[in-house]
Parts: sequence; C-alpha cells; structure tokens
Amino acid sequence: MISEEIRSQILDFFENIDQYYGCKTEIVEGIHLSHEADNAQKSTWNLSEFTLIRSAYRNTGEHFMLEGEKMYYEISAAKLVDFKQTKRHSYELMEQYANSVFRITKLRFHSKY
Repeated sequence: MISEEIRSQILDFFENIDQYYGCKTEIVEGIHLSHEADNAQKSTWNLSEFTLIRSAYRNTGEHFMLEGEKMYYEISAAKLVDFKQTKRHSYELMEQYANSVFRITKLRFHSKY
C-alpha cells in the first residue's frame, strides 16, 4: 500500500502528463525477482521509445495508460508501491505483483522545455 504522499505525487504527475504530449518518450521496464534491482541474474529489462500521443486512466482495472503510434503501455495503479521523480523529466514507478516480483518502469520524456 502506498502512502498518501506518494499517491498525491502520482495523481499530480498523471494530471499534468499532457505537458509531454508530442514528446519522445522512453520507457525502460525491469522485472525483478526481489526488491533489489542490482542483481542481473534476477532481472530482465526492456526498452521502448515512442512519441506520446495521449494518456488516460482506466477505472475498470485501475490502470494508467500511455499511448503512442503503434505503442501502448499500462501501469497498474492498484499494484503501485513506489513513485519518484529522478530528474527534471524522468520518473520511476514500482509495481509489486507478488511477494518477490516487482516491475520498475522508468519514464523519460525528451521535453521541448
């Protein structure tokens, strides 16, 4: 369960994500068998790049959605355990799917500003 402070930060981020529409968006996704992401033996990584066209929140299923041309990515709001802004236009979200299974999503927007 996330804290009210983190919940507020996540909502603020998604309420203002439209500032990144039209920006190149980079998603680095990691699946980990433990909370520690530094062990390559317990991790797998994927990289996607696209131009962000739109975003939405799907009430049924509680998912945040990011969409580009021929690209669609979802983050489970119900499974979020952590959120942080790592740089000016970079964010990191962590979902927990089981006791020792985590997905880290690193978002980087190549903002015009």
